[in-house]
Formats: sequence, C-alpha cells, structure tokens
Amino acid sequence: MKNLVILGAGKIGRMVTHLLATCGDYSVRVGDVAQGAVDHLSKKYPQVKGQVVDFASAQSLDTMLKGAFGVVSCAPYRCNPLIAERAKANGVHYFDLTEDVEVTNQVKKLADGSKTLFAPQCGLAPGFITIAATHVMKGLTDLTDVRLRVGALPRYPSNRLQYNLTWSTDGLINEYCNPCEAVQNGEFVMVPPMEQVERLTVDGVEYEAFNTSGGLGTLGITLKGKAKNVNYKTIRYPGHCELMKFLLHDLGMREHKDELGAIFDRAIPATQQDQIVIFVSATGKLAGKLTERTYAKTIYHQTFDGETWSGIQVTTAAGITAIVDMVAQGQLPTAGFLKMETVDYGAFLQNRFGKYYA
Repeated sequence: MKNLVILGAGKIGRMVTHLLATCGDYSVRVGDVAQGAVDHLSKKYPQVKGQVVDFASAQSLDTMLKGAFGVVSCAPYRCNPLIAERAKANGVHYFDLTEDVEVTNQVKKLADGSKTLFAPQCGLAPGFITIAATHVMKGLTDLTDVRLRVGALPRYPSNRLQYNLTWSTDGLINEYCNPCEAVQNGEFVMVPPMEQVERLTVDGVEYEAFNTSGGLGTLGITLKGKAKNVNYKTIRYPGHCELMKFLLHDLGMREHKDELGAIFDRAIPATQQDQIVIFVSATGKLAGKLTERTYAKTIYHQTFDGETWSGIQVTTAAGITAIVDMVAQGQLPTAGFLKMETVDYGAFLQNRFGKYYA
C-alpha cells in the first residue's frame, strides 16, 4: 500500500482525501495549517492520519513527506514552490492543481534531472481540459484554431455578478488579473485578462467567455508553430465580465487584491449547487477537408457516499487523483516533468477516478 501525503484540507483537499482514503489502495496522511481542518478529516476517516503542517517551513514539510510515495498539493498556489522543492529533496512524486504560470515554471525547473515525477496543473483547468483538447485534435492536420473553455458556475445565480464562490477566492482573482498565455498566428504570446469576450452556447444555454490566466497549462508551448491560434477562456453567465472589469479597473481593485478577496468572501455566498461547463473545439483538415471537432459537457454537483459534493470538487479532485492513480499503476512516467497533453484520454476516462468525467 503506497503512502500518500495530501497538503491542504480545504474544499478540494477534502474531496481528494475522500477518493484516495476510501479506495483501499493508499495509506493517506493529511496536513493543513489549521488544527480544526485536520481534526475534521481524521474524525471522518479513521484510517487517515492528520497533523498540522507549516507550508512555509522546510523542516515541517520534510517531517510530513518522509517515506511518502507522492504528495498531492491542495495548498494555496503560493506554497507550491517550497512543497515541490521538498518533494524533490525527499524523493517524492509531486502533484498539484495550480493555475499560476510562474509557480508552474518554478516546478518545471525542479523537474530537470529529477528521479521522481513532477505533475503540476492536473486538476480541471489546467488539467483535464488539456487532455480533452488533445483528444479532439487527434487526426487533424493544418490546425487553425484550438479553443479551450471552462466555467465553474452556480446553477441558480441570484446576484448581479451571476456568480457564487465555488473554489479559491485567491485563485479566482489571480486568474482575472494575470497575463494569459496563447498562440496567435503560430507565435506564443501573452494577452491581457478579461478581454476578447465572446458568446457561446452549450446545451441550449448562452454563456460568455473571456481571457483568464493559467488554464492553458503547457499546451500553448507545445502547439507553438503547430497551430495558428490556441487560447483558453473562462465561461461565465453574460454580463459578468463587464462588472468585474468595473471592479478591477474603474475602481482600481486590481491593485488591492487582498481587499477585493475580503469583499468577495464577505459578500458573495458560496454554493454546493454548481455546474461545470466544459467546451473544447479544434479546427483543421481531415482528409484534406476543413473540419471542426467539438467536445462539450456539463457536470453537476453530486451526492454519493451520503454526502453532497460540488461539481468543482468532483472534477478537480477526479483530475488529480486519476493522474496519481495512473502513476501508481505504471501508466505514466515516474520521473521528470509531466505535460497533461501526453496523458491518453481513453486511459484517463477508464481510471476509477477519471470516470467522473465519463
């Protein structure tokens, strides 16, 4: 039985713990900065060992990681560079969910010459969205446009933003404010967030989508010079982007992210009743004819094992646990840097955790 360490016992960490601790194949240890969060999981899952960990302390992390097969970071993205560094020092496989580009670049440097695997960005977006995009592109030549779109949305919006908090507030603001990677006319470029607003319809519902940071993962670099245009956008209900731009630009909240985060946490309710909207399309030539292929899916909050889990919990946790499971089963490399576009779509969906996308 392989020993796994889960760092972070928040919304996603709890779901990851549930999946890995109840499957019967892993011995799970959970670490968090809050004693209450650790105690909650240890009480709910008697087989799980929990302890308080200082994510900013190499010594504290080393104690937690000793003897582990892998570490799954569900900690705030700012903590990941040190966690990845200590994973390498302790010979532990590393997995995270970060959408932050700079953090991923630091993790990629640590992967150079590593005898263990570094797999950042393996949740939903970045993560599964890249696997789906690679599947849609398969067999197409002369790629012109590859579009990746994901939204975590409330099923029953009731405020002007038409939005409820479903995941990390820091992560939300980060992706709304940071430059976005893309490919334009075959060249890898950075484009501004909250721009290039478009409308799209999935299952008869109209949405808007706009540039946000991090969701493309490494796919932009991989497709540089191979596709004309590649981009990632976040899906929201129509009107959301304009109101967010008012807050970020007109009111200057982009320069006061902590204050904006506090306002969001205080004023915007969280919800478990959400839906994850996934849309991928690729346009190229098939047998010499211009062809577009599309993948679209909506995944809702679910109740299983007697508990209700939000869609963002299910999809994010399913993404990272499937990758962990595939590494443990020898289906993926065990050293170096893992790009999500190298993960086989069919094998992912056949995995006991990846099946939640099927």
